[in-house]
Amino acid sequence: MNAWVAVALGSALGGVARHGIARLWPMVPGTWPVATMSVNIVGSFAIGLVAALTARDSGETARLFWMTGVLGGFTTYSAFALETVTLASAGAAGRAALYVAATVALCLVAAVAGRTLGLALAGD
Repeated sequence: MNAWVAVALGSALGGVARHGIARLWPMVPGTWPVATMSVNIVGSFAIGLVAALTARDSGETARLFWMTGVLGGFTTYSAFALETVTLASAGAAGRAALYVAATVALCLVAAVAGRTLGLALAGD
């Protein structure tokens, strides 16, 4: 499969999954952005896992499909940034700061956990 097609198909799948989760937990100004935080944590775990599992023998197309496509379409830094600004603008600057700190910390922990599991499963 062509790399461009792999990324496009993966992005479509990730974007549809992201949209479904956003519909389950719609963002209400001034409240905690559950959907965005959840997809970013899950996506961070998954990208660590996929990176470790595909590091050796998987083709570049598989990595592009899963990492750039599916997980790139699923996770969202831009929504995270906008929701942080929305929280701060709604008079919840402390909540916005906590959201940033919690998201960054949990996403890093999730990526390490996913990579660690992937390396263990790959026998590294």
